[in-house]
Amino acid sequence: MDVTGQNFHTLLPSILGAIADAQFVALDLEFSGISNQQKSRTKAPRQNASGKVSLQSRYEEERNAAERYQVLQIGITCVGESLERGVYVLRPYNINLNPFPDENMNIQRDVTLQGRAMHFLYRHNFRIEDSFPSGVHYLSRKEEAEERQAEAQLRARNVGPIVQLKEDDTLSLEFMDRVRKEVMAWKSQPVITPDFLNIAPIGRNQPSYLDRGLNSFQRLLVHQYIRTEHPDLTTTTRQGFIQIRTNDKERQDAERQYQNKTFDDRISRQVGVRWLVEAMNGGDLSALNPESFIPADEANRNAITSKFNDVRSRLKGNSTVLVGHNLFLDLIYLYACLFGPLPDKVEDFQRIIHDLFPRIIDSKYLATHNNPDVAAFNLEQLDRMLDQQAQPVIELHPGHTKYVTASGPAHEAGFDSLMTARLLVRSSIKLETTGQYVEELPSPTDSEFYTPPEGEGGDLIDFKDVPEQLAVIDRTSSESSSRPSSGVATSRTTFSHMTRFDLLGDLSDEIDPFTLQPKSPSPGIQLKPDTECKIDNETGRRLPAWDSDFWKVYGNKLRVNGTMEGVCDLGSWPQ
Repeated sequence: MDVTGQNFHTLLPSILGAIADAQFVALDLEFSGISNQQKSRTKAPRQNASGKVSLQSRYEEERNAAERYQVLQIGITCVGESLERGVYVLRPYNINLNPFPDENMNIQRDVTLQGRAMHFLYRHNFRIEDSFPSGVHYLSRKEEAEERQAEAQLRARNVGPIVQLKEDDTLSLEFMDRVRKEVMAWKSQPVITPDFLNIAPIGRNQPSYLDRGLNSFQRLLVHQYIRTEHPDLTTTTRQGFIQIRTNDKERQDAERQYQNKTFDDRISRQVGVRWLVEAMNGGDLSALNPESFIPADEANRNAITSKFNDVRSRLKGNSTVLVGHNLFLDLIYLYACLFGPLPDKVEDFQRIIHDLFPRIIDSKYLATHNNPDVAAFNLEQLDRMLDQQAQPVIELHPGHTKYVTASGPAHEAGFDSLMTARLLVRSSIKLETTGQYVEELPSPTDSEFYTPPEGEGGDLIDFKDVPEQLAVIDRTSSESSSRPSSGVATSRTTFSHMTRFDLLGDLSDEIDPFTLQPKSPSPGIQLKPDTECKIDNETGRRLPAWDSDFWKVYGNKLRVNGTMEGVCDLGSWPQ
């Protein structure tokens, strides 16, 4: 499902609900540039005899790149289990980002595009000229704090030390003498009319007046004078003049509340995609106002608000299991984009990430642990290898039709997160079922954790020599000829079993904002909510329990190819 700046707030409650219900969330990012590792190592070689660098050196390379380049696209796939039917249900979302903040904010960003990275993305049909205007906004935690501080300073602009005028500053002295006389004359009326006084340059109302109004120093003097000598009055800066009114506490409170709400709503909308990541790490969503995504004419406002409050309470303090493929790089860019400056030391980065996401799984580590032969295979190739497994059954949620065909758009973040989710489910179940995992991580040798050079494969390069066993399996059968016509491809896909999705035609635009299921399903289709699934694990159809010893081996370890350590250990797996 494509998520844009135009539909983000409409879809937000359903995405948050999917995160709250998910067994885990798979993540993938696309960037405007990556580190030039060969150039970096030429400048500061910290290598062993085999040419591998330290984990600290690799972290510095990626940190420098993440501080320069942008995240262009985020893909997340929420993975749930369906009760009774015993299947895993995937909800993939593809989200383009708009790096340009609201023009009324004080945030400034430099957008840098690397030629090599953009050429790669263009070859995979990514069009930056389309994604930027329709992308979803975002504010990092650091940017939000800076914007709130700037707003506080702006509101306190008339509070500060007293400015004393010098005797030779005749123009300012004459100006303040006029201001005092005008204020006293206005206040001395038996009945103050009008209920305001405008302090402006002499002659401002004349047709021949061409000046721009009071200068900043004159405005400061007026604010200061009223604040110190007339506490019963209040001042407001207008265009070219200062307006003075009596100090009406109720009116002031109402204005202050309106200003606070307007500012908070603007911040909430600008935070954008970060709300999803805050939900994943169990963050506080109390500042997310339901009014930002509920249409003004919505008849079921109270019901939607109640559902949202329930989702918000379930998310708070409950971080999801976060899954990615080759996740070390994605986490560095994710933190720089949505949280703040990256620390200098990789040890500090490990601690920060572990605090944010206590349970992280790198599907590349699963695939390569004790199996260095597949270290050079990219995500798509690993997904194809495990596609031959009959169990577990995996299918798409009926509201997510974009990736129904077997060969989706590779290197689109949404589809890559979908493949990552499938890889995690299949590989972990296969490893636990066969008992092919050990408690101790072997020390890497020079041949293990091979990092392919440019042109030989890897996640960012097309793999040319695909072994025969990696060929895509043709799942087309006679069943497909009798499949009902719909708005999606009619050939069989990697979801080869008959599912409720096979019975669906085009979905109506009338959808429930939380479940994304049609409000009026097609005749004969019973859509059941996705909840905790009680599947017999002995048949190899269910993920290892999160508190099992299995994840003590595979959890919180990131594969980092080309380094002496081979692994970035994020800390112990919580029970």
